[in-house]
Amino acid sequence: MSAQEQTEAAPAKRSRTPLLVLAVVAIVAAGVGIYFYIAGIGHVTTDDAYVDGNLVRLTPQIGGTVTAINADETQFVQQGQLLVQLDPRDNEVALAQARASLGQTVREVAQLFANEHRDAATVSAQQVQFTQASQDLARDQTLVAVHGVSAETLQHDQHTLASARAGLEQAQATLAATRAAISGTTPQDHPRVLQAEASLRNAWLAAARTRVVSPVSGYVVRRAVQLGQQVTPGTEMLAIVPAESMWIDANFKENQLSGLRIGQPVQVSADMYGSHVEYHGKVLGLTPGTGSALAVLPAQNASGNWIKIVQRLPVRIGLDPKELEQHPLFLGLSTNIDVDVHNSDGAAISKQAAWPSALSTDVYAAQDAGVEDEIRNIVSQNLAQPVATATRGNP
Repeated sequence: MSAQEQTEAAPAKRSRTPLLVLAVVAIVAAGVGIYFYIAGIGHVTTDDAYVDGNLVRLTPQIGGTVTAINADETQFVQQGQLLVQLDPRDNEVALAQARASLGQTVREVAQLFANEHRDAATVSAQQVQFTQASQDLARDQTLVAVHGVSAETLQHDQHTLASARAGLEQAQATLAATRAAISGTTPQDHPRVLQAEASLRNAWLAAARTRVVSPVSGYVVRRAVQLGQQVTPGTEMLAIVPAESMWIDANFKENQLSGLRIGQPVQVSADMYGSHVEYHGKVLGLTPGTGSALAVLPAQNASGNWIKIVQRLPVRIGLDPKELEQHPLFLGLSTNIDVDVHNSDGAAISKQAAWPSALSTDVYAAQDAGVEDEIRNIVSQNLAQPVATATRGNP
């Protein structure tokens, strides 16, 4: 090949190189697009998703004046920890009055049982007088015929018998009233004693409830109470979020819902940590109503200038507690949701609970601890005989 021909071939090769590069780039881009299209067929995603959880609003069970606050915002509190102390003096006075009232009631009831024996003895004495008067009258009536007694004496015997009969009837009525007041009871389970015991338990609980404790373990996110504030049972003092009970409320468009099923796996990333921290969860349930329909003031579209707006449905997504412990989330954080909808065997709405929703706390169960022993002591101290421990027990 001559030098002239080589010179003409070199520009031709150089002109084909950009075309080859563009072709390779186009093929790679098409392959990537096809891959993501195929991969995205079995997934639905949304970034309209936020962290939610249980917000425990702590309110007092009784009214009172705040004398101490032992927790503040951002602090972690344990279940049963004393958070707010109310002034206990008024409740302690009421408790002392309830103790005294129970003791006085026990003594009065014990006197009722003693009165039964007294009234029974009175009936016996009146019965003797009535019998004696009857015998005297019968004897004198036989002597009147032979003029052994005067008419005046006979009339006196008749009056004495009538008086004895009235006294006997009165004594019997008094005994019946006394027995009616104690019928079927003992000094320990008499209704008046039980009522006084209930009043003591009520005063005991009121005194114990001056100590406002945390019903759950979690973080204090809001403190609205101040020292010296007069609070009532409806006053919100603190708000606590249990860190382990978090979930995601993801709002999917209505055209994304056809493949969503309960139990499908979900990948979650939070803007707080970025894409390098990934949570693994599952679909717990779909809310049977869109956000606009469940709003306090639903939108009214019955107008002439109506414009269709794609609705969104809240979907609850549960998270792995171990992953939450390693990377805690907070209420309201933004997240990105990717649901794998390949498996469509689950139900969109199920009548069976997909996760345990029952919540409970036992911190209030100990508020009446010791009150039954206190009642037993007061009852035994105010009775002539001690009360057997076996007859009374803690509820």
